[in-house]
Amino acid sequence: MTYSTVMVALAFDQPSACRLSIAAELAERFESRLLGIAASELSPPVYYMSGPQAERLMMQGLATIKQRLAELEAEFRHAMSGHTRELEWRSAIEQPSRYIVQQARAADLVVCGAGAPNILSDPFAVADPADLVMEIGRPLLVVPPNVCRIDLSSVLVAWKDNPEARRAIVASLPLLRQASRVTVVEIVESEEDDGRAAALAGVHDVVDWLSRHRIHAVGEVPEPAGEVSRQITDVARRVGAGVVVAGAYGRSRFREWILGGVTQHLLEQTSRCAFLAR
Repeated sequence: MTYSTVMVALAFDQPSACRLSIAAELAERFESRLLGIAASELSPPVYYMSGPQAERLMMQGLATIKQRLAELEAEFRHAMSGHTRELEWRSAIEQPSRYIVQQARAADLVVCGAGAPNILSDPFAVADPADLVMEIGRPLLVVPPNVCRIDLSSVLVAWKDNPEARRAIVASLPLLRQASRVTVVEIVESEEDDGRAAALAGVHDVVDWLSRHRIHAVGEVPEPAGEVSRQITDVARRVGAGVVVAGAYGRSRFREWILGGVTQHLLEQTSRCAFLAR
């Protein structure tokens, strides 16, 4: 198993340098094809307009989008020069999340930018990573704007015994094989009598399973229960994790809280990359 095609999603009004740098590094590590992608759609006007003026504004908006797509393609090709033998660019005048989700069928791994805490992005110009992780059906590597290399000296697996976490760890196997140190941690959510014992048994099984894939890992179940997001962050900081692997939980983006506190935290934190699968 490897990442034979890495897709990197560029956004209209976000810096792309770090995600491009990490996508290029992944392509070199896995000898991958690199696929760049971007899309935007005309935002609906805040007021009604018709006739020649409306048509003129629409044409100007479309011209601006086409120009920006051309600029992003040039940036992608320049950044990836020399990092892979196969490059491809895809773009469209379309809602970004919908287009990226559709085109991700061609990729093994999708690299995108992180979401901004407490800020609603423009869905006509930016693909929200929270939308992507819910719908894309591929592992997503979420890159904060100030993290420009993928640090695999230490990788943290945030384990929870459910299907999402199981799929995430399988999808991350190529990455974990590249890591110098792997830590599997589970945070007990409540002080149930058998909660810690069950977590220890689960983490032991995951560590043993990884060993059979020739990945040495250590397991950990912290004593305190609860405050899962904070504890994962604390462990990641302590072990120097450059990447956190986790399952993404949730059913809908209509209500943000449904996505799940840990998933939302990993999408918005700015210290390390998050490898998410659902």
